[in-house]
Amino acid sequence: MDLTSYAELAVLLVNLGDECGNGATVRKLLEETGRTEAAARLTRRDVDALCELRDELAEVFQSASGGDEDDVVERLNGLLVRHPVHPQISGHDGQAWHLHLTEGGRVADTLAVGSVMGLASVVTGLGVDRLGTCQAAPCRNAYLDTSSNRSRRYCSERCASRANVAAYRARRRAPESA
Repeated sequence: MDLTSYAELAVLLVNLGDECGNGATVRKLLEETGRTEAAARLTRRDVDALCELRDELAEVFQSASGGDEDDVVERLNGLLVRHPVHPQISGHDGQAWHLHLTEGGRVADTLAVGSVMGLASVVTGLGVDRLGTCQAAPCRNAYLDTSSNRSRRYCSERCASRANVAAYRARRRAPESA
């Protein structure tokens, strides 16, 4: 089971920001990540629950960016208690037998379990420093650092380029003002 894909779902949920309350946006995210069945079953209650989860996951990433490992673990443990895992073997859409972390229940429950387990797996397997928030101002999107050298500081290539250009321009201006 690839729990990293579930952790990436957590990142996508966090990065929805204020759009989290828009059912069409959440449905599109689910469809784009191959969760078409969940997208079709999505209700207003699910959207509201996912927005609450999004806020809690955002706090996990903020704590990780601040280097507060104890707070990250405490928050994830709390989420694991509230969203317990009920693994089941599943076969659907022509796929071979595989594990799902939870079956049945609301869409929000299934996504919460996956997201929290994915982040817990990353934290325990790779370390808290693999979670972060974008260092490009004013962006504060979350990211998952899967690089081999733990060097990621930006949520996207766009933010990395923007930050590098701003730093370059600041260095070019520095001699003029000196």
